[in-house]
Amino acid sequence: MSHPAWSEIVASPQGVIAPSMLKCDFAGLDREIADLEAAGAKMLHWDVMDGHFVPNLSYGAMVIEAARKRTGLFFDAHLMMAEPQRYLDSFLRAGCDAITVHVEAVPDPTQVLKEIREAGRAAGLALNPGTPISAVTPFLPLCDLVLVMSVQPGFGGQAFRPDVLPKVSALRKQAAPETVISIDGGIGRTTIGPAAQAGARLFVVGSEIFDRDDYATAMAELDALAAG
Repeated sequence: MSHPAWSEIVASPQGVIAPSMLKCDFAGLDREIADLEAAGAKMLHWDVMDGHFVPNLSYGAMVIEAARKRTGLFFDAHLMMAEPQRYLDSFLRAGCDAITVHVEAVPDPTQVLKEIREAGRAAGLALNPGTPISAVTPFLPLCDLVLVMSVQPGFGGQAFRPDVLPKVSALRKQAAPETVISIDGGIGRTTIGPAAQAGARLFVVGSEIFDRDDYATAMAELDALAAG
């Protein structure tokens, strides 16, 4: 299977919707992936939680590797882990196309970001709602994407925090034009528009897709709202 290149993923002027697999039905993972492909998804977002960095435990590289055999969609892995560098090789082997680590977990992420890029993958750096952008600005030249959390990471279904939108705008101004600003947490029909206006172009969406009966309709509505 050929995986879409990062440049193809970010070329869309209105941005890209990334369904968050944390909300999928894991008992029917094959069906969920097929339904998302049919609905027009270009990428899948994998939330990896270790029970230490965040107070929740999700899945690891083995699940992602199994899913990799089922689809050629772009895999965007978000490592909410205390020591992501220890497990980086396993996520690279699992077939992740982009890997994002948290600046709160790795205050100097220089080496891990370089390793991700050297492996030919897109490198991302995430920051929590309470973390100032000054924590990530020194590392922006090493980032293909910056993920702004619009909820405190750990659990799906939380309410969007509009106070993070100025951070999105500031990062959009400071980062290189080719650096993608992503947003994750509470993104849905009422929040994707303001997030797009602030400068986000990659939208991680959970409940607003998986709680709907028709994924294609949900994705189309979100695409239209992101485009303004």
